[in-house]
Amino acid sequence: MFWSRLPVSLRAIISGLLIALVAANVWPVLLLKLGVPLAAIAEVIFLSLYIWWAAGGGPPRTAQDSRAFAFRRGSLSTMQWRWSIVVALFFAITIHAAIVLLFRFVPFPKEAFRHGYDFSFIPSLPLKWLAVVLSAASAGICEETGFRGYMQRPIEQRHGAPIAILVSSLFFMLLHLNKTWATLGMVPIVFLAGVLLGLLAWSARSLIPGMIGHIIMDIGLFAYWWTGIAGDFTARPISETGVDLLFVAGCAVFIASLLIMLHAIARLRRN
Repeated sequence: MFWSRLPVSLRAIISGLLIALVAANVWPVLLLKLGVPLAAIAEVIFLSLYIWWAAGGGPPRTAQDSRAFAFRRGSLSTMQWRWSIVVALFFAITIHAAIVLLFRFVPFPKEAFRHGYDFSFIPSLPLKWLAVVLSAASAGICEETGFRGYMQRPIEQRHGAPIAILVSSLFFMLLHLNKTWATLGMVPIVFLAGVLLGLLAWSARSLIPGMIGHIIMDIGLFAYWWTGIAGDFTARPISETGVDLLFVAGCAVFIASLLIMLHAIARLRRN
C-alpha cells in the first residue's frame, strides 16, 4: 500500500493532523446547528466515542493495537494521578501568567482576541459557561490525541523524544497561526505550551494528564481572553505604568509555576 511506504514521521504528521482537526471541528458545527443544550449532549457522546475509538476500540480490528499505542493507552497509579493534577494546574497557570506578562509589555489587542468568539447568540450566562467548558474539552481532548498521541508517539519510537516533541510542538504552533489572536508575541507562548504538553505526555506515558491541563488552560482562554464572560484584561503596559508590584508578581508566578510543573513532570517520569 502507498500509505505503508511513506516514512513513519510523515505518516505520524498526517495522522495527527487529521485526528486532531476533523474531530475538533465537530463541536462548532453542533453548537451553531443545535444550540447549547442539545449540542452539549451530542458533543459528550461524540467525545466518548472518539476516545474509545482512538484508544483502540472499534473497527478496523487490524489497527486496534496501533491506535492503542498512539493513544498511549494505559493506567495511572495513585501517585501518578496526584502528580498529574499538580502538573495540569501549574501548566495552566504558567501559560496564563505568560500571556499576562506579554500584555504588560505590549497593549492587549482586545478586538483581535474576541474576533470569532462571539457568544452573544447564547441566551444565558450559565449556558455560555457550558459552551466554554465543552469548547475547552473538545480542543483539549482532540488536540492532545492528535498532536501528543498520533503524531508524537510514533516519532518518539523512531527518532527519540526530543525530536518528536519538537515536531509536534511546531505543528501545534503552526495550526494556531491562522487565529486572529496569534500575534507575534503569542507565537512563542503557543510553542511553549506545545513543548510542555509534549514533555508531559512522554513523561507520564499517558495523554490524560495533558488533556486535563489543556482543558483547564482552555477554559481560562475561552472564558477570559477570548469571550470576556469572566472579565476583561485592563492592565496597561509597563511602558506607561513603570515596573509596578503587579508586574513583579506576574514574573514571580510565571517562574514559580513553571518550576513546580517541571519538578512534577520529573516525578511523573520517575514513577
